[in-house]
Amino acid sequence: MESFVKFTNQSQGRDRIFRTTQYACALVKYLLRNNSARKELVVKLQSLESNMSSGRKLFRLGNTVNAIDAAKRTLQLSDPVLRLCLTVANLNRALYFICDNVLWARNVGLVPGIDKERWSLNASCCYFLSLVMSLTRDVYVITRTMVQRTRDRQFQQKMDQHLNDNPDVATVIVPQLDAFLFLLFESLKSHPSVALDTLKNICDIFIPLDRLGVYRSNPGVVGFCGLISSLLGIVSVLHPSLKIQP
Repeated sequence: MESFVKFTNQSQGRDRIFRTTQYACALVKYLLRNNSARKELVVKLQSLESNMSSGRKLFRLGNTVNAIDAAKRTLQLSDPVLRLCLTVANLNRALYFICDNVLWARNVGLVPGIDKERWSLNASCCYFLSLVMSLTRDVYVITRTMVQRTRDRQFQQKMDQHLNDNPDVATVIVPQLDAFLFLLFESLKSHPSVALDTLKNICDIFIPLDRLGVYRSNPGVVGFCGLISSLLGIVSVLHPSLKIQP
């Protein structure tokens, strides 16, 4: 109970709850779209989804400053690849929040004259670029971890034992591929925060891809991916050790 209270006291925690509810509504609404007996429920889910989205926009007011501050910190990283990926990702997050704030101001009537569609596409583009750079960081960290593991004699012995214990799998899959998959699995297993962040970013990227028209899916896929990434986000907030650093 104490951890739940601490979680809900954080603005990030409340945003995760709202986001999970928003995408759960989108998924259920899609699954019930052809059920004529559930039309009233679908309308209620649509209203709840819209309210959750509006509430999240309110929570995100001021996040631009946090993103810029994060970009300043990542500029100090010694690793040039991490420095580039995280700084560009944070700057795009800052631009995304600016677009998001403008859209919120438009929705409440403060700036009614702006082009909502244009600003929404700009927000999706910035969000997409931020996710691409975050995924690039994830791939870099995974690759670096795999290289470090291959230099470990103890791990080499473990890999050889795995290949010897599974000769049938090795002949069917190709030994090199089996060794690669084993190395990847063990690397992710030893760094669960990287695995969690990678899966979360992969799920998230389907959302801007659909909105930008780069890869059209459907509201059900978007709702499912958004729900999974939201649940993973809740896990990372509840357990800070599972949040990737830096």
